[in-house]
Amino acid sequence: MALLIAGVLIWALAHMFKGLMPEARASIDAKIGAGPAKGAVSVIFLASILMMVFGFMAAGEQAVYEPPSWGAVVNNLLMVVAVFLMGAGSGKGISPTLLRHPMLTGVIVWSGGHLLANGDMRSIVLFGGLGIWAALNMLVINMRDGAWERPEAGPIKADIKTVVISLILFAVIAAIHHFIGPSPFGG
Repeated sequence: MALLIAGVLIWALAHMFKGLMPEARASIDAKIGAGPAKGAVSVIFLASILMMVFGFMAAGEQAVYEPPSWGAVVNNLLMVVAVFLMGAGSGKGISPTLLRHPMLTGVIVWSGGHLLANGDMRSIVLFGGLGIWAALNMLVINMRDGAWERPEAGPIKADIKTVVISLILFAVIAAIHHFIGPSPFGG
């Protein structure tokens, strides 16, 4: 469990470092250059993902609560929404004008859905931890950047494209889950 917790913490702190300590990040960029600094941060992100994956697999299931019988179905529906929100963050249609933080909102939706479908400690640490990180990161960004300037809306066809891509990505994610487990559709 320690590896999983460390992975979640490193992910969260690395993502919020620039917002919490902009002078320190600027100093690092000045000393080694912006490119190498971004490369180092990318390595840290990759390491944290690997820590979360291997930590989750190694932790084993320790039941904390019994998820509702409908939790998996609702999770699947929420996953379609979460994938759409994550894509909307870089979309060019109307959807990026509706929420200030669509990608982070997508992480919260993903987190909540998975907590409806999984009641074990490792799921609480992973999904709950990343959901808390996303909410805190929104606060950090809002404090750093101030008031949100809503972007100009683009064409609806860009949102339709995001929906189609989201459905394809959901199918790919579901297939990967089905083959490496756990299957999002039971069995």
